[in-house]
Amino acid sequence: MDTFEGTILTGTAFEPVRGRVVVEDGRISAVEETETSSTDIVLPAFVNAHTHLGDSVAKDAAVGLDLDDAVAPPDSLKHRRLSAADRTQLVTAMRRTLRFMQRTGTVSCLDFREFGVSGARALREAAEPLDIDPFVFGSDDAAVLDVADGFGASGANDNDFTRQRAAARERGVPFAIHAGEPDATDIHPALDLEPELLVHMVHAQQEHLDRVADQSVPIAVCPRANAVLEVGRPPLRDLLDHTTVALGTDNVMLNQPSMFREMAFTAKQFDVSAREVLRMATAAGAEIAGLDCGVVAPGKRAALLVLDGDTDNLAGTEDPVEAVVRRATALDVERVVL
Repeated sequence: MDTFEGTILTGTAFEPVRGRVVVEDGRISAVEETETSSTDIVLPAFVNAHTHLGDSVAKDAAVGLDLDDAVAPPDSLKHRRLSAADRTQLVTAMRRTLRFMQRTGTVSCLDFREFGVSGARALREAAEPLDIDPFVFGSDDAAVLDVADGFGASGANDNDFTRQRAAARERGVPFAIHAGEPDATDIHPALDLEPELLVHMVHAQQEHLDRVADQSVPIAVCPRANAVLEVGRPPLRDLLDHTTVALGTDNVMLNQPSMFREMAFTAKQFDVSAREVLRMATAAGAEIAGLDCGVVAPGKRAALLVLDGDTDNLAGTEDPVEAVVRRATALDVERVVL
């Protein structure tokens, strides 16, 4: 049995409770309100709702490029670098990124893995010695579903994904697709595929929001990547008012996969509360991928992040939720429990 004391951000509302979390056999057995002298802050570990980990072979290579030149298939700088990397380079680079994510409090990421079966297997190999467990959205042919957890499509304007959509449905696994990143023209075609997840939706309009709500399709947003690529800002308040929204960091080539940075940027740039942002970074992504984590509550998997509330950065904060979302950094991490 392990216990973690301090200010516990409990349940889906992240209510601060002074007390302790009791962990037995890898699961939370109790959250107890009790006196404690600990200044730690205990919260659920992050679920990064959208990554491209293969980009780890080309960090910062696309600085200054637009969307098409940086990441659009099949001839962008990203795809050229991925094609040029051998398997050892790719696995090593992805493993280092996963290790960074694990050390900074991420329990899982929803990764769009390029290059079909071989790409999905490379990511499995990269994650094998680590405690972080990526949810793999495979690509190319439907055969990738023998290895991946679901299918991830680049965009409805890029190809016809009807067969892959049908294969995912037949196997009972999620189908995800990018939509509304450069413009709105691919949003309705993406929704016609009845996906389990949309990514970006920067250019979503009311007609799209109505369909999203009717179809109950969750959305992963990546505000920092959208800013870097200058494609616009997602209508985050409207998205949250219509569906479940989760937070991702997108291409490793463009951004450090830090949920601290993504949360702080989102909280300071959009009309959203700190609790909404923290839910986007934890419970929402877990819910989308069907992961048993994202909330500090009895019965849940003990995927926890413990911050030292007495660092020079966090000492004296008056609101632990605001502190976690707007102020905390990797330097405040005391322990990651996965």
